[in-house]
Amino acid sequence: MRKAGRFSPLVLLLELALLLLVLYGGWKLVKLGMDRYYRISYPLKYQTLVEENCRELDLDPALVYAVIRTESGFDPAAESHLGARGLMQLMPDAYDWVRMRWGEPQDSDYEALYDPEVGALYGCRMLRLLLDEFETNTNALAAYHGGWGSVKQWLENPDYSQDGENLTYIPFDDTRAYVEKVLKTMEIYRRLYGL
Repeated sequence: MRKAGRFSPLVLLLELALLLLVLYGGWKLVKLGMDRYYRISYPLKYQTLVEENCRELDLDPALVYAVIRTESGFDPAAESHLGARGLMQLMPDAYDWVRMRWGEPQDSDYEALYDPEVGALYGCRMLRLLLDEFETNTNALAAYHGGWGSVKQWLENPDYSQDGENLTYIPFDDTRAYVEKVLKTMEIYRRLYGL
């Protein structure tokens, strides 16, 4: 005779298997939800534009997406309180500097920076110039945010660079936070999209 409340090993095994299936399926749903969240939060907007500029200028697409996401959140009409404009938030003087370095006339129309094609092109050109000058993403991003001259000085200071080539400490809090954020965002783009 069977006693109430006792289960056979087969029933217990089936219930355990069912529980594992539910948990595994639930985990897959959570994982799918997280993946969807990250893809919405870290989009590939302006993909053709970004890829063309990256190919032409030999830039890492993850870097460019990370800069655009951090600078403007993919809003081409973005303008900072300091006057930086467009997708990649170039200041008018930075725009003029890039145009000069590329041998273009200096009669700049700063409103053009709101055009996604112009903003992305000159932002990417600026990144290329800074990477050519400073060689590492950290150095180039520090210059993109804190200024070319600042990074030149920091690299000459042993408190900020032990070898004169790589920044070991960025003395501007906002620039240090910016560089860390862009580098983390780059890694997210690489993991999400295999960039």
